[in-house]
Amino acid sequence: CDLVLVPAGMPRKPGMTRADLLGVNAGIAKNIVEACAKYCPNAILGLIVNPVNSVVPAMCELYKKAGLDPKKICGVTSLDIVRANKFVYEATGADLAGIDVPVVGGHAGATILPLFSKVPAAKDFSPEQVEAMDKHVQDAGTDVVNAKGGKGSATLSMAYAGAKFGNAVLCGLAGEENEECAYVLRDEAEGAKLPYLASKVTFGAAGVMKAAPIEGLNEYEQKRYEECLTQLKGEIDAGLEFAATTELAK
Repeated sequence: CDLVLVPAGMPRKPGMTRADLLGVNAGIAKNIVEACAKYCPNAILGLIVNPVNSVVPAMCELYKKAGLDPKKICGVTSLDIVRANKFVYEATGADLAGIDVPVVGGHAGATILPLFSKVPAAKDFSPEQVEAMDKHVQDAGTDVVNAKGGKGSATLSMAYAGAKFGNAVLCGLAGEENEECAYVLRDEAEGAKLPYLASKVTFGAAGVMKAAPIEGLNEYEQKRYEECLTQLKGEIDAGLEFAATTELAK
């Protein structure tokens, strides 16, 4: 087994915070990660388990404690890119195939930072349009939860996004390097501001080859990035606290 996609856990309901989900879903993720550690420790694990910002650090730390490679675990954030691309397409009518919005930071609320400045199709957006579309991408998941009246979260779009991530990983494993945004453990040498961040990741024959640094931001994006880091740090810490209280079964 080379790739395990994990769309598991209880969906968020109206009024629930992602912190509310952590106690339940981290335990569910742990059971699956435990099985992967035992039966396919070299597989890439794509976690689609909310809250991703906390669950991924927790599972990576548990892999480390078990003597396994934490870089085998990725948080699947492709849905943020799919949404951002669609919103730019709707606003501009540009060829969707040529729109690829990098979305960095994390995978919840204000930690989601789409970099519209990197997209030629969005070059004529006014500051007001950028801010509105940024908020639209951040709130899209909550909008779906509310629209479904608590009876579920994103499903078809998540399936598409999961397949998009899986395709990038499998192409890489087959020897064709491929890029896809994902939430991963960063290299210490990078000097990243947090140990876990989402950005474009290059997948190769062994899985994660490198994660692109988050740089070249405009003034608005830099301000938003600082906001993102403040929230994300607390969510990472919550995951690390969970990992400190348990370990994977042998």
